[in-house]
Amino acid sequence: MKQPTKDLFDDSTMTFGEHLEVLRVHLIKAIVGLVIAVLACLYYGGIIVDFVRRPIDSALAEYSEIEVTDDAEQVKSWQDKWASELGWNTLKKLLYGAPKKVDQSGSEIEEAPEPHPDIVVVHVELEELKRALRDAAPDEFPSPPPKSPSEQTDPDEETDAEENSPLAPSTVALTLKAPEFAQFQKTVELSRQAVTLNVQEAFLTYIKVSVIAGLLLSSPWIFYQLWLFVAAGLYPHERKYVYLYGSMSLGLFLFGAIFCFYAVFPFVLNFLLSFNSALDITPQIRLSEWISFAVMLPVMFGISFQLPLVMLFLERISIFQTEQYKEQRRMAILVIAILSMFLTPADPMSMLLMMFPLIGLYELGIKLCTWLPKVSPFDE
Repeated sequence: MKQPTKDLFDDSTMTFGEHLEVLRVHLIKAIVGLVIAVLACLYYGGIIVDFVRRPIDSALAEYSEIEVTDDAEQVKSWQDKWASELGWNTLKKLLYGAPKKVDQSGSEIEEAPEPHPDIVVVHVELEELKRALRDAAPDEFPSPPPKSPSEQTDPDEETDAEENSPLAPSTVALTLKAPEFAQFQKTVELSRQAVTLNVQEAFLTYIKVSVIAGLLLSSPWIFYQLWLFVAAGLYPHERKYVYLYGSMSLGLFLFGAIFCFYAVFPFVLNFLLSFNSALDITPQIRLSEWISFAVMLPVMFGISFQLPLVMLFLERISIFQTEQYKEQRRMAILVIAILSMFLTPADPMSMLLMMFPLIGLYELGIKLCTWLPKVSPFDE
């Protein structure tokens, strides 16, 4: 007769030490995959940081846009006209090749150079330009002789004639070149981006984002190695449940995170930045704080979108019944609203963007409990 021992795995085909050896092998493989993924993300860290920064940079760029005043509407219309003509000319060049321009003598005219950051085209009122030229060089640009009484016309008629003349622009384009223009443009672009407040912040943020991205990238491999160790001790029907509900959980989490990144962030950022405009405050968003916010909020949405599976689990262990979910629907909506208020920033838009999907997921949880009835262990 075999004497009983204290080994927990005495009745299995493997001893406790052999189980630890198998676990050690799977953990080593998982760590190797994690290291490879982190190194790859460190190599492409700049692209990842730019991707995470995109919502805040877009919001700051939209916040910093300067509205066109009424006085500049005419200039804007001329700019649009020139831009459309430029686009049409570019299309004709692609189709038929660049045509050569010649002057009256037949010699080829050199085309204007490509736009440069040092070159700026400004639009000046025609009358102001004439007046400035007369003041600067009265000999070369003399004032026009006064009209005789017979040539004078009514001012109202002159105004109507100018308004009815579409080919007579009131502005003229001048090309100015100076290195300060490129510096000014660069300063404006930097003011619309996130900032760092100390020397090492950019480096630490780069490392942090790369490690988080590497963990996300290697998570399927890590879970697969852990699953290989756990699945060996499960029955086939137990593994079937893990495949089904694990896939549903992963899909709901990814859906919540993607929904937050592409649908919630624009509304949240526009709402929060609008207070800076109302209070005449210039926003300077710290990069490290934005990274923490951009990681935390999608995770909150991903976890909250697990609601249908939580409802199904509670129904399976007989804590709640499907009829109770239906009867307590109003109370559930109130609880969802309170949780949405605490899990999102202090703005009503993000709260509503979390609350309404969760209400839909609550109804999905009721449907799951109905579609997947609980099986009694005493059935055949």
